[in-house]
Amino acid sequence: MRFENNRSGNGGVITLNNEIKEIGRLTYTIFPEESKFIISFVLVHPEFEGRGMGKYLVEEAIKFARENNWKVYPHCSYARSVMMRMSDVDDIFLQR
Repeated sequence: MRFENNRSGNGGVITLNNEIKEIGRLTYTIFPEESKFIISFVLVHPEFEGRGMGKYLVEEAIKFARENNWKVYPHCSYARSVMMRMSDVDDIFLQR
C-alpha cells in the first residue's frame, strides 16, 4: 500500500492505493494564515471497508499536518471519531 498526496493550492487529496487500484481517499483544506488543516471527507471503497483503511488515511493526514505545524480540525465525522480515540493528538486536535 502507498499514499499519494495531491495538493493543489489550499486543498488536496490523499489517496491510499494498492498495486492495482485506489483503496480510499481523504480530502482536505488548508488555512495557512490560521495554521489550520481541515479534514473534509474520508472515503474507503466498499470492497476495502472494515479493514482500518480509513484510519490509515486519517493517520497520514495527521502526519502531513504535523510536518507543517498545522492544527487539525476534522470536519468529517468519521475522522473526528478516529481522532477522539487516539491518545497522541491532543497537541494538534482542534475540537472546534
